[in-house]
Amino acid sequence: MIQGYAILKVVGVQLILIGLLMLTGIIFSFAFQENDWKALLISGGISIVIGGVLWFITANKNTKVNKRTGYLIVFIGWLMMILFGMLPYLISGSVSNVTDAFFESVSGMTTTGASIIRDIESLPKGILYWRSLTQWIGGMGIIVLTVALFPLLGIGGVELFVAEAPGPTSDKLHPRIQETAKRLWLIYVGLTVLLTILLALEGMTLYDAINHSLTTMATGGFSTKNASMMYYNIPIIQYTIIIFMFIAGINYSVIYLGLQGHFRNIWKSDEFKAYLFLVLTTSIGLMFYLYFRKGLPLEQSFRDSTFQVVSIITTTGFVSADYTSYSEVVTLLFFILLFSGACAGSTSGGIKLIRHLVFFKNSFLEFKRLLHPKAIIPLRVNNVTVAPRIMTHILVFLLIYLALFVIGSIVVTALGMDFLSAIGAVATSLGNVGPGIGSVGPISNFAEVPTAAKWILGFLMLLGRLELFTILVPFTPYFWKSN
Repeated sequence: MIQGYAILKVVGVQLILIGLLMLTGIIFSFAFQENDWKALLISGGISIVIGGVLWFITANKNTKVNKRTGYLIVFIGWLMMILFGMLPYLISGSVSNVTDAFFESVSGMTTTGASIIRDIESLPKGILYWRSLTQWIGGMGIIVLTVALFPLLGIGGVELFVAEAPGPTSDKLHPRIQETAKRLWLIYVGLTVLLTILLALEGMTLYDAINHSLTTMATGGFSTKNASMMYYNIPIIQYTIIIFMFIAGINYSVIYLGLQGHFRNIWKSDEFKAYLFLVLTTSIGLMFYLYFRKGLPLEQSFRDSTFQVVSIITTTGFVSADYTSYSEVVTLLFFILLFSGACAGSTSGGIKLIRHLVFFKNSFLEFKRLLHPKAIIPLRVNNVTVAPRIMTHILVFLLIYLALFVIGSIVVTALGMDFLSAIGAVATSLGNVGPGIGSVGPISNFAEVPTAAKWILGFLMLLGRLELFTILVPFTPYFWKSN
């Protein structure tokens, strides 16, 4: 049974939170003496009023959440976040039409980082801050924040946490789900503040440091500069961003273990070891290519290769160099990395390495099973046997992901994009990365993408951010059956 009052109540709280967060941008409007505070005030006011009305009419209703309602709340909640997130762009006139405002909002909330804005630096500072803040909101997920507040709302939050938490796993750091959500957000906020301080000390203005910290920890990639991180061609700043992008790509339960000093337990994570191995080997291989084939200085070769590899694998999407200009082989390498993703339970998008790890481990074991058909050979990850149901879930996910990529590429190509740009746009949207290849490469944006294609790509961003099933399940007939 679908609990409609529960949906209205949670969405109401979300809109109130979104509205309050919009109002924080007024600080920067006044600080830089710009008039966009009016748009932020109106947008925030609309969100708070509508959210307040929804909260008021459901205040005394039974709002216990079951699994089906949880999926609907997450789906509808994210749609509302995106739609209300459009308001500051439209009311301020920073974006001239609904399609582009939708694209920029969904790209922000899903931490994709693809943009239709040609001159980012011309945006008013309050709107530019809101643009960065949308990624920070979407990074850990406003639903997870709402879960942390659920004891005050009288709503059971475990079904929402399972439906929304990033990655195929939603490890609990505490037996109570609300405490888990609070600890996730404390880590998230703490790392954001630390990065802001470091970037400010290293030469960024405080405003730019705040914005880049918000989008780095969210693995979003929106920048306040047209040239992205190429504008800050300062080694210490780029190395700091590399470190925090890498951290943002780690499962938050692993980060929590590290903060608790349980370093041995960190190394027991097969996914973390695979993540570290992929980053190191790919970065070093590209470094040697840039040093020997392109003649770049060794330090710059190491920094450019590591920055771009970490940025793409973690789906952050910051740009420190045009990797598509190196060679076709390097372009192909980065196109493949669009399908990797970092760790489950992180703020990164993409397929996630745990799925790749389980798939390849199982494929390798299949050869052994062929030689020993009567033997029981279990698949183990982190020394724990992977249940057949989970293996099936991962295989179905990979198949659907591939099907969506193929169908999306065909549709977007049919809508007017050239083939190379179309597959790049679909791959980067579905993976929540940002830059792609072709006309949507690292030094371009999505401004020239056909209007209909922007809506398709926006939907793919939402699908990718919510791990496909959360969006697709409500469209199945089984979801609506009473039993």
